[in-house]
This record gives sequence, structure tokens and C-alpha cells, in this order.
Amino acid sequence: MVKKLKSFWSQYNFIVIFLGIFLIYLAINGSQTTWTSVTNIFLHSAILGTIALGMGMIILTGDIDLSVGSSFVLAGGLTILFFNKVNSIFLALVMAVLLGAVFGLINGILVGKFRMPAFIVTLATMLIYRSISQYMMNELGQTRYSVDATLSKYQPLFQFGNGNFLTISYIALVFLAVALLLIYVTTSTKYGKRVYALGSNEKAALLAGVNVVWTRISVFVLCGACTGLATFLKIAKDTSFDPATSGKNYELYSIAAVVIGGISMTGGRGKILGIIFGTMSFTLIDKIITALGMNALLNDTVKGVILLLAVGLQMIQKKSKSE
Repeated sequence: MVKKLKSFWSQYNFIVIFLGIFLIYLAINGSQTTWTSVTNIFLHSAILGTIALGMGMIILTGDIDLSVGSSFVLAGGLTILFFNKVNSIFLALVMAVLLGAVFGLINGILVGKFRMPAFIVTLATMLIYRSISQYMMNELGQTRYSVDATLSKYQPLFQFGNGNFLTISYIALVFLAVALLLIYVTTSTKYGKRVYALGSNEKAALLAGVNVVWTRISVFVLCGACTGLATFLKIAKDTSFDPATSGKNYELYSIAAVVIGGISMTGGRGKILGIIFGTMSFTLIDKIITALGMNALLNDTVKGVILLLAVGLQMIQKKSKSE
């Protein structure tokens, strides 16, 4: 029995962490907790969670992407401008995903093909993407990228972003659908095994016939596509983007959600499933701070402490397995 509990803890500690935070939320919120407030956890986790899913794929290979917050806002600004021209929800969705994938491809080629450090490459593109976004806004003489409310597709777009099916928001359902797809990819396909192999030991992966360059490029493209999809979800929900603040710290929050979800920063270990719980844990922290009436400036302090605890937990588990 003890061995089974230890095995469950080592593989699914992210569920225990989430449940612990959720129980704290219930205790603090008390009678004010409703089914709507519970389902809103999914809604408020969906956009960051979609980005975190892509980030998780990169971290499984042992790399990192610091540019997701900036590519999120640049793709968002360009998609809004495009939507205002074509007045098509489907084409806007395609545009957002393609833009995100292209930004990810740039990172992937520099990291995978030219062997440049992912930290430096994505730090550079983080600065470039947001700078371009702010420059375009300045040239347009506006303060925000906003969907034209006079368009015939404005209301259907807004209704999708703020609608729900059986009390679960459409945005949350998209997030869960992407999560299920990536869970399948990482657990039941050869591609998923290559991703884990690359993160575990690159030299061994090469000897096993894994195309390391292509695999590394592909996870950056996949992360970019997830970021682009998250961009579209944000547009549908709020119909506007602020180039200075939208997506701010998303790169850090998405990495934190991945780590809290149990994926090792060194690569090769962890489950995509954990990212769902890691992201929701982050959302619950915000709600707990709000319910306690704490200063919002302490939000990141609490998240930082929890992140340190999650990393410490990973190190303890790694050490216990090696002994």
C-alpha cells in the first residue's frame, strides 16, 4: 500500500498539489463558492494553459521559449488587423495559428539547425516581437489593437469567446481539447517518444535514429501554434490587445505552470496532463489572494514561493530515485 502511494505521488503529485490549493480556496471562499465559480477556473486557465501546453512540449526536450508572451501579442495585433479587413472568424483563426507557428519556426531553426542556445534566441525574439508590436501600434496612432465592432462577424466572435456549452466555456473546451490531443501525442505516438528521448539524452536519441534537428524545430513550431491559438481565444474573449501589457509575463507563468505540473526543466520527464492542473493551480492562487483581500502586488510573491516548492519537490524525487 505504501509503495502504491509513493508511486502515485511520484507520478501524479501535481493532482495532490492542485487539490490542496483547491481545498484552501474552498475554505476561504466558503459559502460564496458556486458551480459557476468552479467552472470559471477552467475559463480563466484556458488562454495561459494553451500556451503552457506548447511550452511543455519544448521543456520536455530540455529547451525553453521566453518569447511566447511577445509572440502572443504580436500575433494578436496582426490577427486583429487581418480580421478587420477580411471579416472572417475562420480566416482569423487560421491567421493567428499560422503567425504563431511562423514565430516558433524562426526560434526552432535558430535553436535546432544553427545550434544557438534556446535561452538567448528566445530572449532576443521576445524583445523583437513585442517591440515590433508596439511600433506598429504607434505608427497606426492608436493605443490598442481592437476588433471593429461594426463588422458583421463581431458579435459571433464575441459570443464564441464568452459563450459556453453545458456551463463550460467554449474557450475552456478548446483548451481541454488541445490538452487531450497532446496527451495522446506524447503517450501513444512515435513522435511523442522521440520528444522524450531527446529530452532524456540527446546523444542516445541520435544513436537511436531520432532526427534531433527536426524534432527540436517541430516542438518550437508546435509551441508557436499553441500560442497563436491562445491569441485567437484572447481576441474572441476580449476583442482587443494592448501591445504594452497583453501577454506580459506569460513566458514566466507558462513555464511555472509546466513545472508545477510536474514536468522536469531538464527534459525527458513529466506528463502533459500535469500542465492542466499546474495552470489551474496558478488560477486558484489568484482567486485565493482576491478572496483574502490581499494586495495584488503580492500575487507573484506567492506564485514564486509555490514554484520554488515545486522545483524543490522535483529535486527531492530525483534524488530519492537515484539512491
